Amino acid sequence: MDKVELSGPPSGLESEFNTLLTPGAIHFLKELTSTFNEDVDTILWHRTARKVQLDLTNSSPDFALANSHVRNDPSWRVSPVPRRLQNRHVDIGDNAPCKTERFHRALLSSAQGIQVDFDDGNCPTFFNQIKGIFNIYQVVHNKVSGIPPISKVPVLMLRPRAWNMVEHNMMINGREVPGPLFDYGLLMYHTGRKLYESESGPFFYLSKVESSLEAKLWNDIFVWTENKLNLPVGSIKATVLIESVLASFEMEEILYELKEHSAGLNCGIWDYSASFVNKFGHRQEFLLPDRSKYVNMEKLFLKSYMDLLVQTCHRRGALATGGMAALLLPENRASQDYQNVIEAVTRLKLFEISAGVDGFMVYDIDLVAPMQKLFQAHTKGPNQLHVIPDVTVSQSDLLSMPVGGVTLYGLKYNIAVGIQFIDAWFKGEGHFFYCGKVEDSATAEISRSQVWQWIRHQVRLEEDNRTVTRSLVQSLVKEVECELAVELSFSELEKQRLHVAAEIFLEIVLKRDFPEFITTYLNLDHTFLGSTI
Repeated sequence: MDKVELSGPPSGLESEFNTLLTPGAIHFLKELTSTFNEDVDTILWHRTARKVQLDLTNSSPDFALANSHVRNDPSWRVSPVPRRLQNRHVDIGDNAPCKTERFHRALLSSAQGIQVDFDDGNCPTFFNQIKGIFNIYQVVHNKVSGIPPISKVPVLMLRPRAWNMVEHNMMINGREVPGPLFDYGLLMYHTGRKLYESESGPFFYLSKVESSLEAKLWNDIFVWTENKLNLPVGSIKATVLIESVLASFEMEEILYELKEHSAGLNCGIWDYSASFVNKFGHRQEFLLPDRSKYVNMEKLFLKSYMDLLVQTCHRRGALATGGMAALLLPENRASQDYQNVIEAVTRLKLFEISAGVDGFMVYDIDLVAPMQKLFQAHTKGPNQLHVIPDVTVSQSDLLSMPVGGVTLYGLKYNIAVGIQFIDAWFKGEGHFFYCGKVEDSATAEISRSQVWQWIRHQVRLEEDNRTVTRSLVQSLVKEVECELAVELSFSELEKQRLHVAAEIFLEIVLKRDFPEFITTYLNLDHTFLGSTI
């Protein structure tokens, strides 16, 4: 097709590739990308300009005076929540759809929803993207034996890549296609109408939105798509993940821009915490202490963010969802460890329920039933839209860093997570398991962010007062690399790959300037290096 360059199918996925990338689908992607390419550039330039402005003036974000008319107008609401989204107490998170077995197991579970994840929990190799989108296509069109019709399974919350990612395997008008447009375009073209007709969507999660300008772009994309596919305006619904501190000051404006297409907002802990380092990490007053000891949702800056999110959503008739429980249940249900995990997840999620969230996510599918019982025991009805927290959240509340230091354990844990994420990425994996938890790009972000910031500010360890310097981190990286190789019983080839991952981790945390996203860095500066390792 003119002005379109498309790589050949990934090995072993020829049939899937040809099913998805038909002439009609390619033409749709071409039109979609051509229409919105300049707008994507504009929002990314705005991100850069905002960061530069904050740095040049040493200022902090605040609730914009220019938007006060939106925040102060009590009359507007988002469109009513669709029937199948009204009760989403427990979603299964980090569900990379290229992992067919887990995806199908989630579809057969009692969860209300599935976060079908092409972002945090997914490594976007061409193989994974084609396989994942094809698996969704098969399920939506009822082509998988043993899987009920789409209207009878948990609702699919489709999560395309964020704006920082590109699709290397497709170029339109001489430029690589934005990753989210590739994912969203193929999903809508092949499943949008079927999902709509079955009252099962199309529903989306939107990652790493930083402003109402970006929400407006997504809204424009939705309206354009509905027009192209002859769907009623408002058919598409989207939940925006508030993963940036900048977005927390524009939550009402984000809902307002997506009014007809909003399914609500989501809050989570680690991408949001990492955004403080991303935006202000070079400033001493924004030094974030050891996350393993001093950072949790009960801290003022995170509790204020969750309270404001719930209040904002419920005032406007939108759903507010919480974060994901990353803990994994041990196999032995009779063990004390099993009971400890249940108690830990219960405590954390009861805190969110008490804050008024309408639902949250778990990774472990076996946590779905006990967490649903928790919701039923502590709430009435399908959601908590009637709960509007009586709080006043100030700028200082949202920007107040918790008190605390840095431990050797926390430093080594962050190093271990960062190295293993890069190693997993080389294998085409977007998440891995470590110390009884699932780790993904969100935890990799906070881990490498903290190590970078602690080096930058020359913090001292609580145990022995040693300064976190380049040389200390270099020695600990070697130590952690050796410990992981033994613990995971790596072969010589796997040890070589792990060593490359450790070297790239050091490269990232020692940079003079903070690399904005670890996934962008790996996707652009080390483009799927794993294919050659």
